[in-house]
Amino acid sequence: MRKNNISPGMLRFKPITLIIGLFVFMFSISTDMLSQANKNEDKKNNDMEIIWHVKAIHPNGYFIDIKALDENGSFYDIKAIQNSDQTTIMDIKALIDGKKIPVKILVSDDKYAPVKAIMDNGTILDIKAITAQGDKLDVKGVGRSGNVTDIKVISKEGLFYGVKAISPKGELNDVKGVKMFNKEIEMNLNGVAVYAHVKALTQVGCVGDNFIWHIIAIHPEGKALDIIALDKDGNTFPVKAIRSTKQHSVIDVKVYVDGSSQLPVKILVSNDKYAPVKAIAEDGSIYDIKALTAEGDKLDVKGVSRSGNIIHIKAIAKSGEFYGVKAISPDGALNDVKGVKMSANEVEYKIKGIEIGAHIKALPQMK
Repeated sequence: MRKNNISPGMLRFKPITLIIGLFVFMFSISTDMLSQANKNEDKKNNDMEIIWHVKAIHPNGYFIDIKALDENGSFYDIKAIQNSDQTTIMDIKALIDGKKIPVKILVSDDKYAPVKAIMDNGTILDIKAITAQGDKLDVKGVGRSGNVTDIKVISKEGLFYGVKAISPKGELNDVKGVKMFNKEIEMNLNGVAVYAHVKALTQVGCVGDNFIWHIIAIHPEGKALDIIALDKDGNTFPVKAIRSTKQHSVIDVKVYVDGSSQLPVKILVSNDKYAPVKAIAEDGSIYDIKALTAEGDKLDVKGVSRSGNIIHIKAIAKSGEFYGVKAISPDGALNDVKGVKMSANEVEYKIKGIEIGAHIKALPQMK
């Protein structure tokens, strides 16, 4: 009889080999699945593109367009490009003839560093802020802190205006110069010496000493709409956020009347689909709160949804689209304007017999 040449040791080894092989096979499948998931996520991110507007913010609370200019005087949009689900750092580009042209800070001996767009052939385009009156203001790198360079628009009077990227939802990022290397020339791009890259970065928490902040709605196209109060006679009054201390975590929102009186702004108790946002005068009369368009249309400002003790406040376009409502400081810091409930009761308290559903405050931006 023919004997099998299989030793007892080999019999013990065979199951172990099978287990190891099975483990390797399963690990290979898991790795392939993870790789495919990563590829799918990368594809989803690559297919995603959200265009943020790049604007200067005037101390009076309105936006100033920022454009690239060629030698013929033609204007081109400057935008921040969000191409993934992160908004921490985004590219700034000039959109020219269907191409995205990089914007950089150039190496220079000037007092303020030039901010320019660089074409594929090395042609340099100016970057300017264009006022409503047609004035062209310089956009420059004005100071450096570590590897970040502050970029500002410089007014005719020498004042600095903040430069921001604004999402269609009204989120705000700072536009800054960023260096990756501790040397003057960061790179050469199409024959041009580059000092720093220009990016849109998440806002930092530093806020100036400005105690009166403007209240605006932000149109998806990057336009600022004033928020105003109207009395029963149609008179209009400014709505402002008022910092009474150095902190800017919770800022009161008030209506200025006759330059001195401040009326509280509240969400009223209501059975309406959207909660009414109103100001209440000392005599108990109620002022409407509206967003004012450039065409003179007055849009409703309402509480449209709730997240816990926060009520989201929006300006409502004629189409039904929601515009974010924000508090913006003269130096360009941004807070969200929200309704805040302090209790679980429907009626928080009463003013002149009027039932108040929530307080209106300016809070740090929510994600």
